[in-house]
Amino acid sequence: MIFRVRDVEGSGQNLVFALIAIALAAAVFYVDTYTDIEGAVAVLYVVVMLLAVQASTRVGLLVIAAVCAALTLVSYVVTHGKDADLQSTVRLAVALAALCVTTMLLLKSETARLALLSINSALKESEARYRSIFDRTRVALWERDYSKLRGYLIDVRAQGVTDIKAYARANPSVLDHCVGLIKVVAANEAACEMLGSASVRSPRRFILPGQEKLLDVFQAIMDGERVFEDKVEVLADNGETKLVLLSISFPEDPAAFNRVVVSMVDVTQREVALKALAEAQAELTKASKAATVGAMSASLAHELNQPLGAIVVNAQTLLRWLDRDPPDLVAVRRSAERMIRDSQRASEIIQNTRGLLSPASNKLETLNLGSLVDETMALMEHELQRSGTTVLVDQKPGVPSVLAVKIELQQVLINLITNAVQAMDEAGCPERIIKIAIERPDIEHVCIALRDSGPGITQDAKDKLFSPFFTTKATGMGMGLSICRSTLEARGGKLDGTNHPEGGAIFEMRLPIKPELEHA
Repeated sequence: MIFRVRDVEGSGQNLVFALIAIALAAAVFYVDTYTDIEGAVAVLYVVVMLLAVQASTRVGLLVIAAVCAALTLVSYVVTHGKDADLQSTVRLAVALAALCVTTMLLLKSETARLALLSINSALKESEARYRSIFDRTRVALWERDYSKLRGYLIDVRAQGVTDIKAYARANPSVLDHCVGLIKVVAANEAACEMLGSASVRSPRRFILPGQEKLLDVFQAIMDGERVFEDKVEVLADNGETKLVLLSISFPEDPAAFNRVVVSMVDVTQREVALKALAEAQAELTKASKAATVGAMSASLAHELNQPLGAIVVNAQTLLRWLDRDPPDLVAVRRSAERMIRDSQRASEIIQNTRGLLSPASNKLETLNLGSLVDETMALMEHELQRSGTTVLVDQKPGVPSVLAVKIELQQVLINLITNAVQAMDEAGCPERIIKIAIERPDIEHVCIALRDSGPGITQDAKDKLFSPFFTTKATGMGMGLSICRSTLEARGGKLDGTNHPEGGAIFEMRLPIKPELEHA
């Protein structure tokens, strides 16, 4: 194709340039061939080339150059074919050289023009893609002009100010002035949905009074930081206060501060949910401690009953020995010694219970798992007797002691045993047995497996067994197993639950013999 294809208006321009070029080429050929003018008239073909390039392609330009060169040679042959001299030959060479140089320059110019058009087309496509992403994404986005604000902050910094917060406290109008220097260039639909069409166009409308986080943004600009990200409270058109994650990417080139991309993600509901979860966990922790204290209180009353009863019996015996005539002092002494022994035993029971509740109990200590299970069974004795549950403990030989927090393991065991007892109660199991096996599966861990004779775990509950707030009990909170697993994992352990092939549920506590430092 010789001539360029354009729209209707462009085609008209091409035709005009083509006609002018043809007319000029004809005029040059006529003057050069049929007149007596002895100048380098053929050089004017360069003007023809300059006109033709406006309407022709690269191939067309080469064709036109060849035609002009041919016309030049024809004119030379017609006028000087028989009596050619040096001057005419030099004029021919100059004309042909001018055509060649002009053609090369025009081809180079055409190549540059095409490259520029390609770059411009790619730029337009890129801008279209960016605009499509900007407008259609569900993240609230703004394009803001921070150039005036940056200029102001740089001027303030040049005055020796390095802390914009202190400067704003000394000059209360600074914050409002800085906000006024921010200009909103564009905002997407998600931004309008988040704040409302009025607030999205004016930063003054959605910024809450006393919001010092904006000063952190200004400080980031002043310090030349590239990214700012923080949680900020904003005010929507409907008066609702929202907590958003504000993210701003500042360009390296100061001239690009006229289009800074700002994003906001509404995290209000997430923060409310996290707060509710934290409060629920705190309440559950209190409830768990209260349940532990309740179990300890019942155990304490049960354990103290025997030594206190023995003290009463020995005191009555002592009085009888004293009432004899003469008093049997040797028997009196034996009764008094037995009273002292039973009093010391009661004191030890109380001291052990206090030790479980003291802050010092959160320290790691070397524990014998068999003794730990026995102590826990003693704490749960009243509950186990009430429900008619039998506990069978099987400790394999060679199980070493572990380094752990005693009260934590006891709370996990109490929770698992309580769950097993309640599951068997609800199912109305005629035979209620809990089997606890203690073994060492490998050189680094020990395992406590607790199996009940209840109905087991339903298929629906298996996948959500350790999920917070999931429960199969009508009055349950659904946090017990979640906290148990978190407690063990915090120490490098593991808790799993499934159904035993022979029936009932089985939970396995896998504990490291020596927990790593990060878990300790």
